[in-house]
Parts: sequence; structure tokens; C-alpha cells
Amino acid sequence: MLPLTMELEFFITSWLLLFVFLFSTFLLFRGKKYPDRFPPGSLGLPVIGQSLSLLKALKADKVDKWFQEGITKHGPIWKTSLFGYPTVVLHGPAANKFIYTCDGNILNNSQPPSLSRIFGSKNLSELTGNDHKRVRAALVSFLKLEVLKQYVTKVDAEIQHNLQTHWHGKQDVQAQPVIKTLTFNVICSLLFGIERGPRREKMIPLFQDMIEGVLAIPVNFPFTKFNRGIVARRKLLPMIIDLIHERRETLQEQKQEAINHHKDLISSLLSIHDDDGSPTMSDEEIIDNIIVVMVAGYDTTSSLLTFLVRLLANNESVYSSVVREQEEIAKSKAVGEALTWEDLTKMKYSWRVASEMLRINPPINLSFRRATQDIEYGGYTILKGWQVLLSQSMTHMNNDIFKDPTMFDPTRFEKHAPQPPPFSFVAFGAGPRMCPGIELAKMETLAMMHRLVTQFTWEILKKDESFKRNPMPKFDQGLLVRIKPIKATFMSSQTSL
Repeated sequence: MLPLTMELEFFITSWLLLFVFLFSTFLLFRGKKYPDRFPPGSLGLPVIGQSLSLLKALKADKVDKWFQEGITKHGPIWKTSLFGYPTVVLHGPAANKFIYTCDGNILNNSQPPSLSRIFGSKNLSELTGNDHKRVRAALVSFLKLEVLKQYVTKVDAEIQHNLQTHWHGKQDVQAQPVIKTLTFNVICSLLFGIERGPRREKMIPLFQDMIEGVLAIPVNFPFTKFNRGIVARRKLLPMIIDLIHERRETLQEQKQEAINHHKDLISSLLSIHDDDGSPTMSDEEIIDNIIVVMVAGYDTTSSLLTFLVRLLANNESVYSSVVREQEEIAKSKAVGEALTWEDLTKMKYSWRVASEMLRINPPINLSFRRATQDIEYGGYTILKGWQVLLSQSMTHMNNDIFKDPTMFDPTRFEKHAPQPPPFSFVAFGAGPRMCPGIELAKMETLAMMHRLVTQFTWEILKKDESFKRNPMPKFDQGLLVRIKPIKATFMSSQTSL
């Protein structure tokens, strides 16, 4: 450990360097001339801008209020500075369509510096044009429905192991942490092909540090979340590189023995080749996209499941309907029989419940893009190099689109219900930027809902327990629940394990 005087000297020097950088950037911005049709608003202090106020709103789950304050003050299109870049803020279905369908050579998917530094410059969200199509096609080749159907049993086994380890035999459970453990293990199994054990456990804190760093202010000092995220990525890289080497050797052995079993995403990506025989994806692209898919699958699905646990404890009507649907499926299964894809297709009401939860509490509430040239939108000019920001919940909670938006109503997603305008429900993105992992998220969610409601009843111990977004939703006490096993089902599950 450094002596106290050295630590103090380092701290002061670091902040002096930051001040010089900010002041220099301020002089640069002050000297710029902007076009006449430029969005109203203020850039504030360069680099920081309104980053702190947005992060505060995120933590309090008041992003809608943050957006609305800007709209009230400046109008529907306005400018600010966020996470190191000047930013134009948009909202509404038309803005969603513009963001999700605009040519990647005009408006690309470049993320804030903190996100691209931690996820890597070759991850899918950073790529444009043919590179985006090529890498997305490679990912979808593994995550598409036809392939995932064969993994339902594997996902179900991970769920039952999680319930046996962290739920059965317990009286009180912190739902969110144990659900995160579940989604992490599912992703480890399907993406990495890593069995349970120390290798998995080493990765968990690294992913958590990376997630907390992705929307931090991009100041790389040792005491910052951004720095912890960078360090976590650095530690994770050799682990993934080792996995790639192992999978490549296994594929070579399988080739020699005329075997073709691609049991995980890494093996699948390594096995895809262009017409000339060259690999479709470089190792760097595989690493960055494994990381981004891993982080997305780890935190987004676990957030949805945690909110569903809270909902089913608090909404008797929805809970009864979900239980009724799931019990019908359970009755058709033999004792200890695993779930199948056909079982999941029968869970129509349960998925409407999950969709409505995604509308009200989308795990990811912000989308960023970057202008690669000057763009005209809504009568204003968005300058080359500027960020564009929108919030999913600004349309999800719009009373003109979803009547009584704060009311939980799964019937909105019934087949014959009035359909909202296109690009209004964007929990999984839209258009060519639709999340490639949507079917995997659906599989995990429905299988976990089935096992939970057929094996347990539960109640929330702290009814008013709140959550913060950092940037993902995180309950203050992990959503503490008191559980009671349903004895008949408990015996059946014991028999199957």
C-alpha cells in the first residue's frame, strides 16, 4: 500500500489532470460555430455535461422525469453532453424508427466511450454495414430458434440445480442475486461450454465490475467504476482466449474424426467460414461479442425474472392465471420429466405477463447512436460525431400509445388486442438492431416461471423495497422473499435430480 502522503499526492495530481482536460475541452467547444437549425439546450461542462444528473435519474428509476424535464424546457428535440460526447436527445415512435432503421453508415451504433472500452471495439453494437451483418449472422446462427430448441433441457437442468441449491431448504432468499447466478450459469453453459465449478466462479465478479463500469464517466483513475470495469475486462481476456484455443483444438479433433458437434457459441463461431475457407470472424471479434452477449444475457434476463418474482407475489390475479397455465403443463408431464420447447409454446399467458413487465420495467432503458455525418432530423441538424440518445420507456409509458400506462395489463399483448403503432414496444430493440438473444431470453424466462410457481409460493418481506439502476435495476436488499415449497412438487423435483 502507498504511504498516505503518496496517495494524497496521486489523488490531487489526478484531479488536476482531469481539470486541465475539461478546461481544454471547454475552450474547444466554446470556439465551435453551430448551424442555425441546431437543437436547443445546453452542453454544460464538457465531458461531464448532464452525465451526473442522468446517472442520478437512472439510479432513482426516474429517467422518464429526466427526459420530460428536458422536453418541457427545450422541446421534443434537445441537446446536452453525456459521458464525454455532445448529445441530441430524441423520443417517440418516429425517433425509435429513425434510430433502429437508419443506415449504419449515417447513424452508427457507437456507444459511450465507457461502454466501447469495456465491451471492445469489435462487439456487435459497435459494428456497422457489412461487418455488422456478418457478425450478427454468425451470432444468430447459434441463437436462432431452430438451434435453441435443442437446449431447452439443458436450460431446465440449470434452473432445477439453481432451485435445489439456493431455494429448497431455505426460508428466506434474496431473489435477485440467486437469479443472477442462474442466468450466469445458463450463459456459461450455452455460450462457453463451461461446466459448474471454479472456472465459472472466477468470472462472476469480473462481469459484475464490467456491468457497473459501462455507463460510468470515462475517467480511468483507480478509484472509479470505469477503471474497475477496464481492469475486469483485462483479467477476463486470458480466460476467454484459453477457451478459444481449447475449442479450436477440439474442433480440429472432431474434424479429423468426422464429428460435428458444436455444443456452445464459441465452437459455433469458430466453425463458420467464408466461401474461400477463411474464418468468418476474427478472434478479436469472437472475444468482444462473447463478452457483450454474456453481459447482456447475465443481467437483462435476471432483471426481468426478478421483477416477475415481485409481481407474482403482489398481484394475486396475475399470479393465479400464471399458476393455472403452468399447472396444466405440469399435469401433462411425467415425474422428473424435463421441459421441452413444445411445453414453452403453451405458456402464452405467461409470456404476455413477461412482455408487459418488459414494457413497464425494461432492463435497458437507454439507447445510444453516433452520427457519422451531419444529419437532418425533425427540422434540426445533428452534427457529425455527436451522440443520439433515446429512452425506451418514453414510448412504453406514453398514455397516447398505451392507455393507462402505469397499470399492469397483460391483455395488451393478446393476439386480437389493438396493436400499438410500429416501433412503440422496443424492449428488445427493433428492425435490423433487434436483439439476437430474444429467443434465449424467452426460453429462460418461461422455464424459470414454470419451475418457480409449480415448486414454491412466496411473499415479499419488505413490501416497499426499492431498486436503483446502476445501470441495470438492482434491488436495495436483493428482493428478499420468504418461500414455502409446494410439497408434492418438491418430491417430484427431488426424484428428478
